Amino acid sequence: MKKFLLSLLCVISGLLFGALILKLSGISAVEAYKVMWEGAFSRPSYIAYIMIRSTALILTGLSVAFAFRTGLFNIGAEGQFIIGALTAAYFGCAFHFSPWLQIPLVLLLSTLTASFYGGLAGFMKARFGVHEVISTIMLNWIALYFSNFMVMTEGFHKPNTETSEFINPTTSITFLENWKVSDAGSTWLAQHDFLREFLRPPVNAGIFIALICVIIIWIILSKTSFGFKLKAVGFSPEAARYAGINVNKKMTQSMMIAGALSGIAGATHVMGVSKNIAILAAHEGYGFDGIAVSLIGSNSPFGALLSGFFLGTLKYSGQKIQSALEAPSELISIMIGAIIFFIAIPVLFEKSINKILKLILKNEGEN
Repeated sequence: MKKFLLSLLCVISGLLFGALILKLSGISAVEAYKVMWEGAFSRPSYIAYIMIRSTALILTGLSVAFAFRTGLFNIGAEGQFIIGALTAAYFGCAFHFSPWLQIPLVLLLSTLTASFYGGLAGFMKARFGVHEVISTIMLNWIALYFSNFMVMTEGFHKPNTETSEFINPTTSITFLENWKVSDAGSTWLAQHDFLREFLRPPVNAGIFIALICVIIIWIILSKTSFGFKLKAVGFSPEAARYAGINVNKKMTQSMMIAGALSGIAGATHVMGVSKNIAILAAHEGYGFDGIAVSLIGSNSPFGALLSGFFLGTLKYSGQKIQSALEAPSELISIMIGAIIFFIAIPVLFEKSINKILKLILKNEGEN
């Protein structure tokens, strides 16, 4: 409860700080937030786009949160996301199987590749004492430039472009992708306004995969001895080692699971949204945004789920205020930064939280 109240107060403070920035810019905060609200929930297609935008954020946030809970700081979610996306794009082009085989096979290969990539950081810390922050930052850049190299290789590169070839249709996880543009689909959707609007964006199975991952990670951390050992290493490596836990092994396993989650994020993005990858001048940011998702969600699986949707909503609806009110597009990044800033100094809210908790307990006692 205390962590939830802290996150809630930090979010409110971040929104108020954003309102102050808007006021200083000569823009009505009330009008701006009204535009953001309508830009997020006034049409079914907006809700669909938020779901699509939130999927990668939930998974990368879950990746960072899992590593946090086991005492590791996974700055490498971005690189693991890129490796997962690259693997999905490459094998999605190379394989020509039935969708029932191709989709799980490509997803599995992406997960394993990113898991191995994340595990490198855990292994280097366990074996050589290399801090995971340093190793994952370096691995992010390796992933970026390796992806760029692969995009330009013959057979994978799309001629006269800076992108890869599109994945085969049998790799796509987009819902009703062909049916909704067919004559039968168009005729049926013309009679169902909500679904026609909702299915217009590339709504895909990624959000359900993310929900399954959240539940699995929650079960691992809360209901299994394996998760208990991982958390024990996070709380105190020396105490865990004294209790007979193989700390080095658990560090590697933790980073492998974290890498797998980020890899799934990259794979679902390619298989459900982009359908290919492009030359990157800089990181796309999904992995780094995952750090914000994890912190706002108190490093918990279900917290990552809620904060992923929250950041996805902010990032999507925040685009609307630029065109509607000529507000700076950087406002959303400022708000997110302010929220993280307030989370980093919880002492500002401790007195308020303690008073709220005492009031809740007092009311429960009276009842």
